[in-house]
Amino acid sequence: MSAQFQTPPSATSPAADLPRLNRQLRPVPKAPVRIVHLGLGAFHRSHQAWYTQQASDSADWGIAAFTGRRPDAAVALAEQDGLYTLVERADGGDSFAVVGSIVEAVDGADLGRLTALVAAPETALVTLTITEAAYGLGADGKLDISAPDVAADLALLGSGSAQPATPLGRLVLALAARRDAGSGPIAVVCCDNLSNNGTVARQGVAGFAKAWDPGFAAWIDGNVSFVSTSVDRITPRTTDEDLAAVREACGYRDNSPVVTEPFSSWVLSGDFPAGRPRWEDAGALFVGDIEPYENRKLWLLNGAHSLLAYAGQLRGHKTVAEALVDPECRRAVEAFWDEAEANLPQAAGLQIPEYRAALAARFSNARIAHNLAQIAMDGSTKLRMRAVPVLKAERAAGRTGAAAALMIAAWMDYSATAASFQDPLAEDVAAANRLEGIERIKALLAVIDPVLAGDASVVRLVEGLCGTEAGYPASL
Repeated sequence: MSAQFQTPPSATSPAADLPRLNRQLRPVPKAPVRIVHLGLGAFHRSHQAWYTQQASDSADWGIAAFTGRRPDAAVALAEQDGLYTLVERADGGDSFAVVGSIVEAVDGADLGRLTALVAAPETALVTLTITEAAYGLGADGKLDISAPDVAADLALLGSGSAQPATPLGRLVLALAARRDAGSGPIAVVCCDNLSNNGTVARQGVAGFAKAWDPGFAAWIDGNVSFVSTSVDRITPRTTDEDLAAVREACGYRDNSPVVTEPFSSWVLSGDFPAGRPRWEDAGALFVGDIEPYENRKLWLLNGAHSLLAYAGQLRGHKTVAEALVDPECRRAVEAFWDEAEANLPQAAGLQIPEYRAALAARFSNARIAHNLAQIAMDGSTKLRMRAVPVLKAERAAGRTGAAAALMIAAWMDYSATAASFQDPLAEDVAAANRLEGIERIKALLAVIDPVLAGDASVVRLVEGLCGTEAGYPASL
């Protein structure tokens, strides 16, 4: 179990005089690597790594976590033998725990180590937090092999080079090594915020493999299980103030603490042919049909986050808690929740009224500085999962879908005014924003969903909801 620090000890020494967190200072045993993770970041450490440490068989399940674009997180974590402090930040105060389930922190570009670990027979599963955009799927739900980064990786793989740069290219290369080693079946567990994310991961990986080697794609079909999950734990970026708080409370230096809320949720559906940790010991739920749970989370939590990210920033707010205090933003969120709830099954297990109440309380936790600018990134991908399904369902039911359309309208206005706009389709968005009037609305809708862009009534609805920063959100 992790070491807990509920009452801060005195730590009056200067920071430089405090010891660095490591496994000698906090004797957390190293488990053997049986899990490989792609996308080492704060959320993985607050969620999957935390769940793994809470498992009763955690001594058997070590994680080797690989970074994505940059090696920084791996370098920092390696200095501490993979240990870090998890800070649970509640309204009433902080609690501190040392997490040691990550036993290797590795630069994602170290493909030799990645392939060796995935090929090892002891490795039972690969978990992914590579962001929504990294799966590279087109509007048809299949891998877009014409995308420049995908095409570049396929060319490298075809030439025999072992240096693909995308997460999927690297994973496919590593799975090929497992096939060649005869190490048997393995599970790939997608933990990104995507509807039916196991299928998304399957389409991305299988599409990559098929474009490279159809025979290898057949091996994946018979030997790789793709597990769908719904993940939930608000985890803002760590600040210098958080580093100082850990030093003061715990009496050591930690360069990689993670701050998160006390709440956590993990729902999984799929097969684990080589085994898995007992994540249920920490409250994980294993179900046969995950779709209602993932839609509840994607629409109610993530959808509200996106709505606040765009409308809130247009109204001058910086954090989720700050935006939710704004009566206009709160009204827009409640209206979207009403639309989303109307299209979720009313099964008792979903407990939607209770879930909404819990979300309002979690969003209002002002001690969790969940920055709207961070949530706003990659909007074209996120809105396909968070706004488009609700809007289409509302229209199919004969209702307007105005609250979901408002989220899209706010994104459009934000895309035209933001000082920094990060999106995988930023060039397409910029080109659309050079148009005027209804043509701009059509072009921006086409970036998100071509079907909606072809519906004149939806185009008019979104156009009417677009507004100025001072007046946002527009009246529903």
